[in-house]
Amino acid sequence: MKYDGLLSRLRSQLKTLEQEVLQHDAALPPHSRKLMQDTERFNEELFIQHGAQLYPCIGQIEKDIKQLEQRLKLNLNASTIIAACERINDRFSAVKRALATTGIGVKAAVQAKDSARKRMLASQERRHDNSGFAWIASGVMQNSHQLYEELNKHLNWARKIESKIEQLETILENCHGTDKIKTQNEILLMHRRLGKCRQAISYIEDRIQAFERPYQSHNR
Repeated sequence: MKYDGLLSRLRSQLKTLEQEVLQHDAALPPHSRKLMQDTERFNEELFIQHGAQLYPCIGQIEKDIKQLEQRLKLNLNASTIIAACERINDRFSAVKRALATTGIGVKAAVQAKDSARKRMLASQERRHDNSGFAWIASGVMQNSHQLYEELNKHLNWARKIESKIEQLETILENCHGTDKIKTQNEILLMHRRLGKCRQAISYIEDRIQAFERPYQSHNR
């Protein structure tokens, strides 16, 4: 087949990724699994997966590769093949990113729960008169807290943008003429926004790691 080389590379990459995922999942502490059991690591259009374990993603990528093989055999148009390849590439990238950031994801889940608790306490405190101790609350707001809040905010934005892209790509399949051009431009705009959002996420994750590194070194 003309595309045997492409399919072979994709299967080889998947096999390598599968081993990394198996090692990752096996090394997960029980408390991390529990903390993230209801956490969506990806946009639902990218993966149907909850929790810290990433192995369910492997089967979904494998299914995509099989579908790509069928499309190649049917000799479908180039845009359909390119879209399928881009989807597989996005899934590979997403899993690799998730492998590198599970620790941050666990802490983000802790922070999200802590933030919900603090919002509840703040709501209760607003019912009381000002006791003159507001400065204490502001004093305990550390940089790590703010960074995790910002991380969660950008992760939510990224999921919304990814969902919008999926919607637009579905619309594009039935568009013609000027409507098709308009939808393509909207997709490009969304991809630019998603790119900037992902850059921000990477930056925040790096800042978290830099912030926590001295603490981790001190506690070894």
